This record gives sequence, structure tokens and C-alpha cells, in this order.
Amino acid sequence: MGNNNNKNSNTVQAFWIAIGSFSTFAIAIISSAILSRYFDKNEYGTYRQILFVYNTLIVIFTAGLPSVFAYFLPRYSLAKGKEIVRKVSISLFFFGLIFSIFLFLASGLIARVLKNPELTTGLKYFSPIPMLLFPTLGIEGIFSTYKKTIFIAIYNTLTRFLMLIFIILPVILFNGSYISAIYGWIAVSIIILVIAYFFKGIPFKGISLEKSYLSLKDIFAYSLPLVAGSIAVMAIYAANQFFISRFFGAETFAEFSNGFVEVPFVQMITGATGTVLMPVFSKVVYEKTNLNQITSLWQTAIQKSAILIYPMVIFFLFYAEDLITLVFSDSYSVSAKYFSTIMVLNFFNIISYTPLLLSMGEVKFYARLNYSLAIATWIIEYLIVMILKTPLSVAICYVVISVIGIGIALWYSAKKLGVGFLKMFPIGRITLIALHSVFSLTLITLLFKLFFPNPGKLILVTATGTGYLLLLVATAKWFKINYFEIFAPLLNRIQSTKE
Repeated sequence: MGNNNNKNSNTVQAFWIAIGSFSTFAIAIISSAILSRYFDKNEYGTYRQILFVYNTLIVIFTAGLPSVFAYFLPRYSLAKGKEIVRKVSISLFFFGLIFSIFLFLASGLIARVLKNPELTTGLKYFSPIPMLLFPTLGIEGIFSTYKKTIFIAIYNTLTRFLMLIFIILPVILFNGSYISAIYGWIAVSIIILVIAYFFKGIPFKGISLEKSYLSLKDIFAYSLPLVAGSIAVMAIYAANQFFISRFFGAETFAEFSNGFVEVPFVQMITGATGTVLMPVFSKVVYEKTNLNQITSLWQTAIQKSAILIYPMVIFFLFYAEDLITLVFSDSYSVSAKYFSTIMVLNFFNIISYTPLLLSMGEVKFYARLNYSLAIATWIIEYLIVMILKTPLSVAICYVVISVIGIGIALWYSAKKLGVGFLKMFPIGRITLIALHSVFSLTLITLLFKLFFPNPGKLILVTATGTGYLLLLVATAKWFKINYFEIFAPLLNRIQSTKE
């Protein structure tokens, strides 16, 4: 019994999701680093604009369907869950087909809006991809529900590696353009579609399908209000990309795209935590059990996330320019200012509030909040562009509005749970974690500069990073921080497996 509990613990489940997210992140960074060197800034900027269009509109065209798995599957048997997965996956294919047709027909209009004529051709070549990839969505919700998140790690690692190979090789071997990379996208999307079909059947192996009587009307009654909120989230993030793309050109957009990325591993950790907690929160609310359990889990998740995230955020903030130029080359050194700006947000979004709101059924509030933030973002960023005329000011505006949104969402969640706002945060603990990180990194940096005043960037980042990690672990007990508590369930699982 103990082994089974350990196997299914939230920390272990989140670990496997994080591994899958790390694969996605690492391969995306490798891909960007390689393409940044093979394409000139204008061509690379066009390629990133295509991804911007796809990632922006995907929220609308998926109709919120990938999110329904984590909400509905915990409430149905495996046999009925099999029917739900099949029904939703078929629906996703048809929505993907509509998206593909839209991209092909609207490519010229999108190119004119973003003031880049090359997008007309690029989007037409890219248009088959949504039809192929939409049915693959929702893997995370399925496996997190059934406590089989190790398959998320396997699936993401395998499929992202294939994407890297198929996208990069045509460019490297044939000195190809961004169109060559898109050809690779199409080819690998077909392979991933087959792999996803196999993976989605794993939890239901040997299970006979049973009709769930969950209608598409019921599904869309949950997902469409969620889409409304998600569109607003997309609109918030799309605003800065749109204004920079339209008013500052493809080259500046390329610099912005390589820099305005949250600290590596942050989304990996927060996404994994949210994916695991969403079914747990949903079940507690549905069964009307002790709601204090939600607050307790929330505080624990924040503390564990801070232990992992804050040391990384502070390290990347210290060495932003060195890291950016190492990854993308010296020609993208200006991207460091965007990188430093977005990192400030990572001190506040150490765990996503979305699973908490959605599990309580607060879809309408979620939508209203995000639409208010979206309207404010577009208006204020437009005024900033007109008055200040700098892309960095747009990035700063996004961060400020995002922090305000986080505060409002958590205040409302605390009110619905019947607890004080500050009760949602272990403020003392996360402050201590931040101070410990600053102390350790400052000490290591000063010592390294004293004994090695002029090292190369790679040596500087590697050596200080290693020393920083060792000092964090060595001095943790003085700050009453237990890094081992994060990894204990994983080590216990390995030990129990051996036994």
C-alpha cells in the first residue's frame, strides 16, 4: 500500500510531467538556437511570426477541448472515459481541419495586418499542420487523471525529439529556408498523429468501451466559457507580440522572440503542478469534501515550487546577457533586456491560478477577469507604443498587468474558499527562499570574480552555476530549507522499485 501511495503521489506525478515539459522546452531552445544561426534575422523573424499566429489562434480553434479531459475523466469510469476520449479526439480533428482551411484562406490578410508579405506564402505552406496535430492534444489531461504521468514524459520526449530532427535537418543538410523547416513540420506531424493515437489508448487497454452519455453539448457547456477566458489570456500575450511585430518589424520581433521567454523550467514546474492538481481539486469540489484540503495543497505546492523556481530565477537574472548570447549568439545580445524583464514575472507566477479557479467552477469569473486584463493590455500597450515608441516599454507593460491579474485571481479564490488573502501564501517561507538564493549567488559571484577576473562566458556561467548549486545545498539547513523534501518521493519510489 505504501509503495502504491508513493507511486501515485502528487510530487511523483508532477515530476514526470515536468520531465515531459523539460523535453519540450529543451528541444524548443535547441531548435531556436540552431535556426537563429542559419537564418538571417528577417527570415527567422518570419518563421517566429508563423508560430506566433499558430499559437495565438490555436486557443480559439481548439474550443477548449483539450482541457475537458482533466475535468470530466475523474468523474467517469475507465470504460466511459474511453468513449469520452474518442469523442473529443474526433471533434479535435474537425476543428483542426477548419483551422487549416482558415490559415490557407486568410494568409494574405494576416500578412497585411503584421506588415510582412512573406507570411502569405509561409502560412499557406504551414496550413496542413493544425489538422494533423489537433487530434494529438489532451495527452496530459488523460494521463494525469489516471496517475500515469510517466507516459507524458515518454510521449513529449519522443515526439519533440522527432520534431527537432525533422525541422532542423532539412535546414542544415540542404542549407534550406524556413519553408524547408515547415516541410519537416508537416512530415513529422503525420508521424506524431500515429504515435498520439497509440498513446491515448494506453489507459484503456483491455477495457471495453461503454457509452458515457456525456453529450457534446455538456462538453461545450464547460469548454466554451473556458475558451472565452483562454482567448482573453491569448489576447493578453498576443498584444505585445502584435505591437512589436507590426510597429518595429521582423528583425526586432526576432530579438524579442528570443528574449521574452520565461525562465527555463518555470513553465515546466508550474505546468506540471497545475496538471496534477487540477483533477485533485476538481474531485474535492465535486464530492464536496473538506475544502481546507485545497488550501493546504495550494500552500504546499507554492512552497515546493518556490524552492525550485526562485534559485533559478535569481541565477538567470544575474547572468541574463551571458546566457542569451551563449544560446543565440552575440547578434542577439539585445534580447537580454527582454529576458530580464519577463523574469520579474516569475517571482509572482510560481504556480498557476487557473486550475484552482476552474476546479471550483469559476469559469465565468476566469473569463471576465482575463477579458478585463486583455482590454487594458491592448489599450495601454497601444498608448505606450505611440508615446514611448520602444519595444521594451511594451514588454514592461505586459509584466505589470500580469502581476495585477495574478493578485486579483488569488484574492477572488481566497474569498470563495473562505480564507484570508494572505492565507494563500506562505510569505515567510518564500521570502526566506529568495534571500537564501541571493545570498548564495552573491557570495559565489564575488569569489569567482576575485580569483578568476576574466573568464569566458561559458566558463563563467558553468562554474558559478555549479558553485551556486553546491552552496545552496550546503547552507540550506541554516535557512531551514529542505531541498530533499522535493525529491524524497522520487527517491523513495526508486528504492521501492528496487525492492
